[in-house]
Amino acid sequence: MTRIIALCAVRSLYAELALYPKPGLVSLRDNGSHTDMTAATFMRSLFALRHYFRMIAAAGLRCAPFSELQRLGIQAEQRMLRATGGINTHRGAIFALGMLCAAGAACVAAGQRLSATAIRAALQQYWGGALRQHCVTAPEIAPDSHGLQVAQRFAASGARVEAALGFPAVFELALPRLTQVLQDSGCGEAARTEALFCLIAHVSDTNLYYRGGPAGADFARQQAQAWISAGGTRQPDWFEKAKACHAAFVQRRLSPGGAADLLAASWLVHQLTGLDFPPVRYG
Repeated sequence: MTRIIALCAVRSLYAELALYPKPGLVSLRDNGSHTDMTAATFMRSLFALRHYFRMIAAAGLRCAPFSELQRLGIQAEQRMLRATGGINTHRGAIFALGMLCAAGAACVAAGQRLSATAIRAALQQYWGGALRQHCVTAPEIAPDSHGLQVAQRFAASGARVEAALGFPAVFELALPRLTQVLQDSGCGEAARTEALFCLIAHVSDTNLYYRGGPAGADFARQQAQAWISAGGTRQPDWFEKAKACHAAFVQRRLSPGGAADLLAASWLVHQLTGLDFPPVRYG
């Protein structure tokens, strides 16, 4: 069971990497706004993380304390940095997807059928208090992270706040849009693209603030919202318009990495929903 959850997490990260066009982000086709990383960098990182997702799912199966999940995440981040030569490819994803893997496993341990509602409830039941405290103590843990620098300078929220709130961007924004577009079109690529643009339009992404300041973040939100307001993937030329948006982000060196992490998290929940595991109880 933990192996299947881990496989879903790895597939989610690959689905995010392979998606194109993605405004300013690395894909299999180009490096987006980045000069320090390529798709190969992401693949090395992804390979280094494959065992982490299984281990954190196993910890979630036992409803382990947040300190244990946090230790696994720190170790995974160290493996990522070794694999990429010090480049941060998946720091936010390690945190977000790791917590969701643990929450999914906790649902199985409780004998619950995996659903978005059950996964979110398990996350908040077992680790909600610790995640809220993590928002307060995080500066002492990683004072050099770009997200924390941005939060201190621009009062922009990041991955820790998103997790403490139960990932509203995943469960209330991206996942419903993913589900709707999949039902309407049957196309996973279109569904992931639409969800990503929705996230860029609505999420306070610390990566955008770090690269472009408030003006860059505003530009990104406006571009994404304009694409959505024009019809999103319902437009006959949605792909070409998304490519134009990608080019505009690259020109300004903007990269919504936080939205990309949340897209991968949303695709993970989508994959987990409906999986049928026999209950495994502890204690």
